[in-house]
Amino acid sequence: MAGTASYDLVTGRRRFVAGIALASVNLMVVLDMTIANVSVPHISGNLGISPSQGTWVITSYAVAEAICVPLTGWLAQRFGSVRVFILSILGFGLFSVLCGLSTTLGMLVACRIGQGLSGGPLIPLTQTLLMRIFPPDKRARAMGLWAMTTLIGPVLGPILGGWISDNWSWHWIFFINVPVVLFSAGISYSFLRVVETPVETVPIDRVGLALMILWIGALQIMLDIGREHDWFADPTVLALALFAAIVFVVFVIWELTEEHPVVDLRVFRHRGFTINALTIAFGFGTYFAGIVVIPQWMQITLGFTATWAGLATAFTGMAGLLVGRAAPVLITKIDPRIVLSGALVWAGGATLLRTNWTSGADFWTLGLPQFIMGLGMPFFFVTATSMSLSSVPSRELASAAGLQNFLRIMGVAVSTSVVMTYWNDQARVAGSELAGRLNPDTPGGTIAGFSVEQSRALMAQLVDREALTIATDKIFLIAGLLMWLIALFVWLAPKPKRMADPMAGGH
Repeated sequence: MAGTASYDLVTGRRRFVAGIALASVNLMVVLDMTIANVSVPHISGNLGISPSQGTWVITSYAVAEAICVPLTGWLAQRFGSVRVFILSILGFGLFSVLCGLSTTLGMLVACRIGQGLSGGPLIPLTQTLLMRIFPPDKRARAMGLWAMTTLIGPVLGPILGGWISDNWSWHWIFFINVPVVLFSAGISYSFLRVVETPVETVPIDRVGLALMILWIGALQIMLDIGREHDWFADPTVLALALFAAIVFVVFVIWELTEEHPVVDLRVFRHRGFTINALTIAFGFGTYFAGIVVIPQWMQITLGFTATWAGLATAFTGMAGLLVGRAAPVLITKIDPRIVLSGALVWAGGATLLRTNWTSGADFWTLGLPQFIMGLGMPFFFVTATSMSLSSVPSRELASAAGLQNFLRIMGVAVSTSVVMTYWNDQARVAGSELAGRLNPDTPGGTIAGFSVEQSRALMAQLVDREALTIATDKIFLIAGLLMWLIALFVWLAPKPKRMADPMAGGH
């Protein structure tokens, strides 16, 4: 097969089925980032633990995945992309079953760590393998399919998790992974072994690996507990932040000077990759602000059920599906920087439409901006992903995909913590201002037909509801303006010479 391009080895129906299998794996892994979020109360009650302890089910997965994603390049180089991919799928399936069978918090957290370690390489490897089996003129469409699963996954997670927990049992949020694992592992073993990447016996960078585990773990734990402990006013949070920062600096210096680094940071020398990978991190983090805030605000303030709140956010994914096929075509016709910048301006405008939401908003008032936002997101994510991977040579593709996805995951983690902290802080500030203006002349006044205590309780509820609404509108004002700022940042990247062809040269 020497001299034969990798995409000539998987053709026709096999290529189509393999593409579906790869996209399904990515959807499954991304979905598992958020599917447990709404199930924490069910898990906590069933295992007899507190809700704060239950959040470790989420944190353990996020930390393990964040650690393993940037390792993908080294693992693929050492063992082969397809081999690592198949073993990771099987590991993910095994730990999914064990999560569902868990009877204690310790067992569940340990299995979630295993699930995260197995799932980390799957996200970038689905990209890498799609690029290997599709010819240059079809890679943008393949990446469009991949991008849509990445956008839809976080939206579907809470809906599916809530529905399964309410109607079946929380155990099934893990068991549902098994059919996808069996299908994808079988297809990958049958169809993809012919496009295995060359294997090199490179030494293990034990120091770099240890440093990476330490700084990512400390940062992720800091982000998780920070908002519950008043951030840097708490000595533990401050110590974690300083430790993460110091170890990160040491890690960067070590990896840049190591002959065989566990994470190849040299890929950042490509300006096109760096700018577009950062655009994905900033843009996806800003987009995720809505996924974090909207469902909670709808349930807390407006009284929607988890299912209806999830459906409102799902309009973004529904709209994206309608235009998803257009994005890959458009970026091959005009300068992709125009498409990417325009998509961010569109998304910023759709975000600003949410700044006039009130506590009396109905479902369609909330759903329309979500739908409008969704029309622009494929053009953002498909374009930025294709531009970043098109900026690196094929031998660095696995490392680039791993680092790109790592930045996106960390962007989401930081965004979630910052947004939730700011949202709660602004709600308290708005609540204090509203309470100060309420009945200024008669502080002990009552509402007709209610006692003093009942009147105060009703007014407190009113204040809390309006305060959260004001805070929500502020979140989207800032997020919309940030989207527009990121649209300018795009232009720091060079114009791609050839879109969606990072594998030029054949394999």
